[in-house]
Amino acid sequence: MRYIGFEGPIGAGKTTLVNAIAERVKATRILEKADDNPFLGNFYRDKERYAFQAQIFFLLSRYRQQQEILQGDLFSDYFLGDYVFSRDTIFARMTLAADELDLYFTVYQALVERVPKPDLVVYLRAQPELLMDRVRTRAKDYETAMTLDYLKELVDTYEEFFAHYDEAPLLIIDTDELDYRKDPAALDRVCRKVLDAVPTI
Repeated sequence: MRYIGFEGPIGAGKTTLVNAIAERVKATRILEKADDNPFLGNFYRDKERYAFQAQIFFLLSRYRQQQEILQGDLFSDYFLGDYVFSRDTIFARMTLAADELDLYFTVYQALVERVPKPDLVVYLRAQPELLMDRVRTRAKDYETAMTLDYLKELVDTYEEFFAHYDEAPLLIIDTDELDYRKDPAALDRVCRKVLDAVPTI
C-alpha cells in the first residue's frame, strides 16, 4: 500500500485532487477536519490569543488520523492525505509565541516518531491572489477573516519549507493555470502525473 500526501497553502486544491484520485483508484482518504477545530474561527479573528489552542487541536487530530495509516486497509491500494504531518510546523512557526512554540515542539517531537512517512509528497503551488479568490469562492465561515497578507506570508513559508524538504520524494505542481471546473481534462492529466510519480516497490 502506498501513501501519498498532498500539500500546499489554503485553497491550493489539495482535497479536490485527493477526491479525484480516490475516484480513479482503490484508496482510503485521510482528510484534514478543519471544520471540527472549535478554535479556528477565533484564530483568524485574533491570532495572538487563539493560535496555540488551534495549533494543538490540529496537531493531535492529525496524529490520530495518521495512526489509521499504520493500521492499514485491506481494501485499498493507496492512502491519500490532504496534508503531511510535518507541515504542521509551518503554521506553528508562523503563529506561536516563543514559549508556546517550545511547548508545541515538545508535544510534536513526542508524536512525530510514530507517524508514517509518505511514499510521495505532492506540493501544489499557487499565487496568494489566486488563493484568496478560491477561499472566497468556497465561503467557509471560519475563513472570512483571512487576509491577503496572511496568505502571502503562508505562501512564502511553504516555499521555504519545501525548498529543504527531504522526508519523501517530492512532486511540485503549479496550479495557477489549472481550473478543474472549466477544464476537467486538466484534472485527469494531473491525476495521471501524480500516480505515475509514485515510487514502485
